[in-house]
Formats: sequence, structure tokens, C-alpha cells
Amino acid sequence: MLLSTLQTVPNKDFEVLGLVTGSTVQSKHFGKDIGASFKTIVGGELKGYTEMLEDARGQSTERVIQQAKALGADAIIGIHYSSSAIMQGACEVLCYGTAIKFI
Repeated sequence: MLLSTLQTVPNKDFEVLGLVTGSTVQSKHFGKDIGASFKTIVGGELKGYTEMLEDARGQSTERVIQQAKALGADAIIGIHYSSSAIMQGACEVLCYGTAIKFI
């Protein structure tokens, strides 16, 4: 499955199958959340949250790919990611794009 942030695929004709989305909501373990709050005092990367967001992006990407495969897509173009805080220590990551089939 080709994934692209471009709105087209150079030198390829395709049929648009429609919008596909994948999302997940993740939170950190309470103990790690406390550790991260101490880290904000001295500064630096909050590795627990970085890992959480990487996992969330991976899950939402897999879900958008599965939705596109169910439509018979060859690729997803115009991929974007969005994130939002659901509550303290929890976030939603949304992946969306346009499923296409090459002709």
C-alpha cells in the first residue's frame, strides 16, 4: 500500500474511492505521568509521551490502511495526522487521507 502526503501520484491515473480514517486514544501509565511532571521542572524530552505518540501514530496508520484495503485501494494520498488532548495524560491521534485505486 502506497502512502503519500501528496494529493496525486505522478504519472499514474487513478480512481478516487473515498475518505479513509483511523484513530486511537492512548494514555500513559499513572507512574510514568508523575515522572513526566517532574521532568518538566528541569526540562528535556518526555520520552514516555514521545513513545505514547509514536505508538498512537502507528495504530492510527494501521487502521487507516485496513479501511483502505477493505475498499480495494492501492494507495492513500493526502495523508494527514491530527492530535488532540482528550484529558490530562491522554490523547487522540487521527490519521486520514483519500483512498485511490490505480487504473
